[in-house]
Amino acid sequence: MTVTVSGALPREPYDVAVVGAGVVGCAIARRLAHHPELRVALVEAQDDVGQGTSKANTAILHTGFDAVPGSLEARLVREGARELAAYAAESGIPLERVGALLVAWDAEQLAALPRLAEKARRNAYHDARLLDPADLYAREPHLGPGALGALHVPGESIICPWTTTLAYATQAVRAGVDLHLESPVTHAGRTDGVHRLGTPRGPLYARRLVNAAGLHADTLDRSLGHDDFTVTPRRGQLLVHDTFARALVHHILLPVPTALGKGVLVAPTVYGNVLLGPTAEDLDDKRDTGSTAEGLRRLREQGRRILPALLEEEVTAVYAGLRAATEHDDYRIAAHPHQGYVTVGGIRSTGLTASLALAEHVTGLLAATGLDLGPGRPLEPVRMPQLGEASPRPHRRPDLVAADPEYGTLVCHCERVSRGEIRDALAATVPPRSLDGLRRRTRARAGRCQGFYCGAAVRALFEEARK
Repeated sequence: MTVTVSGALPREPYDVAVVGAGVVGCAIARRLAHHPELRVALVEAQDDVGQGTSKANTAILHTGFDAVPGSLEARLVREGARELAAYAAESGIPLERVGALLVAWDAEQLAALPRLAEKARRNAYHDARLLDPADLYAREPHLGPGALGALHVPGESIICPWTTTLAYATQAVRAGVDLHLESPVTHAGRTDGVHRLGTPRGPLYARRLVNAAGLHADTLDRSLGHDDFTVTPRRGQLLVHDTFARALVHHILLPVPTALGKGVLVAPTVYGNVLLGPTAEDLDDKRDTGSTAEGLRRLREQGRRILPALLEEEVTAVYAGLRAATEHDDYRIAAHPHQGYVTVGGIRSTGLTASLALAEHVTGLLAATGLDLGPGRPLEPVRMPQLGEASPRPHRRPDLVAADPEYGTLVCHCERVSRGEIRDALAATVPPRSLDGLRRRTRARAGRCQGFYCGAAVRALFEEARK
């Protein structure tokens, strides 16, 4: 098992290099790991997997009911949703099927609901049904006044995006994929059938290249002579409300979608919080994940209409993520066989849902470029830490605590995180390189005090492990 963060990269060419260790890149690397004769590198600019769009989204497992019918995205989301639900059950990834309600607040939106139901049927989703106001308010009694009806989509689910990405990376590394962190690709070229990727740690060589670089996929694509799309970072700011708000909402509450996206929603999370957001702001800076007073004001204004009581609840965190929006309605996935290169661009918020199907699709494209995959094999299953509230947390499991008292010793009391969980995360196959990485693996410092009480103790455990 190889995870590197410093030193020169290997000089011997890999069979495949995957650039970008977000949820899509990790899924592709995991899929390639089914073929043990391949030497695969997963190359990431930052110090951890899932550091871009994958860590800052609305954490929804979509059905694909509102995708563009007949598009590649629609097919991969539909297939990926089934695959990821099964994988989550096998791997211990928190997932709850709470369903969604698309709420109509005016006559125009109400008239759009039957069209959305028909669109769902065209996307092979047949469970959506229209609700009148009485049915809607019976399901969501805290909904703001004035809603005229809704479209109920019972298959929409909430999931843990951090654990999903980490599970893919863990399986890939255990199966022989080399994960190279802190290795931003600054330029790329190809000579004599071998790609040369320039990084601050020296060059990395590969016979096949997969561009899963997310927000920077267009830049890498152009360095290889293509101009198929431009990524415009679309910022989404979100408010995270305390777990006391969870009783206010039972479904994912969606607006009727627009051309800019699905709009501002209210959604529960698998951790027991409630999200309000995101905004949709097209920017020029691919690093601008800052929150703004105006953006948060607009969120609260829209939240007041959707779920008025939510604004009386405490906000425990504010964050913003950037989606890789392009000028196209569909994913930008293309194989360039003469270059031994596959582009995986324009993967927006549905990339989490579609990730396993995307990985299968890209592996097929690589084979079509002439890559000999060799024999396949099943991967050893992984069992991820339980971060969700729908199942007992480790400190509430007498069997675990009896076998190892460290699981009964709480360090972070807001999120009820034990020393045993922190210890396990720090010794994992893909360990955290920062306190933020540790938070995503354990929820330590993610609660209502945001680390005010447990911060010193968590940092001490982190620093001790790094020695």
